[in-house]
Amino acid sequence: MAKQLFPDGTEVAGFYVRAIRSGPLVFVAGTTSLDSKGRIQGRNASEQTTITMRKIEAALKSAGARMADVTRMTIYVTDIRDMGEVTKAMAKGLKRSVITSTLVAVSALAVPGLLVEIEATAVVER
Repeated sequence: MAKQLFPDGTEVAGFYVRAIRSGPLVFVAGTTSLDSKGRIQGRNASEQTTITMRKIEAALKSAGARMADVTRMTIYVTDIRDMGEVTKAMAKGLKRSVITSTLVAVSALAVPGLLVEIEATAVVER
């Protein structure tokens, strides 16, 4: 199956794009609250998650998917104590969709000050 690439302009390396669609599957790369100039948006984990979820939704849309099509997310946080506010912000972004997920605490993300990174997989049946 051919891959369709859907960059969003915030990629920092030439070997990946925000989203790839292959057949009915849409893969959204690890996404953070960085803007197109590499600046962190959001003062805390909740705000960063909200911004990240909006970016994921936009990536899905560009690939012909919706949040309702998401089947799995992997969430990375730098402080496990942020889990509650991260999951609340994710729930709002998911708009009542039910997914499988894994939340992992890591010592750091790619840019100092980032608190949350999320990747998603969607299945599009239309």
